[in-house]
Amino acid sequence: MFTVTGNVIIDQIVGEVTTVIETQANNTKLVANPTVGADVDLCAVLDISADAVGSTYGITGTLANALVNVPGGAGVAQAGKVLVHEGTIDLDCAASNTGSIKWTIHWTPVDKTSNLVVAGGDALVV
Repeated sequence: MFTVTGNVIIDQIVGEVTTVIETQANNTKLVANPTVGADVDLCAVLDISADAVGSTYGITGTLANALVNVPGGAGVAQAGKVLVHEGTIDLDCAASNTGSIKWTIHWTPVDKTSNLVVAGGDALVV
């Protein structure tokens, strides 16, 4: 979803369902995929089967906690900031469900040359 240059801090990442998610099991998580080193799960999995339009996904900032879903009208503020190294931030799904999620990320650069850009899909960088 996002490409990271240098090191950045994720202050908040939010996904909003814009087209209902297909009804079938789909364990989903966000993953930091660094250029050097091993992938790091930014959250544990959440089954997003049949999530409705307006559902809001977020992370708590504690890597062991599951992706959070609020079924509409509100969301979860990220309690902890997450340091991400150069590479990508990816959406990892166990299945290929239909549906659509718009992702928004608010971030802070750590290094003078740090940057974060949309890698593709429906996303917004703030």
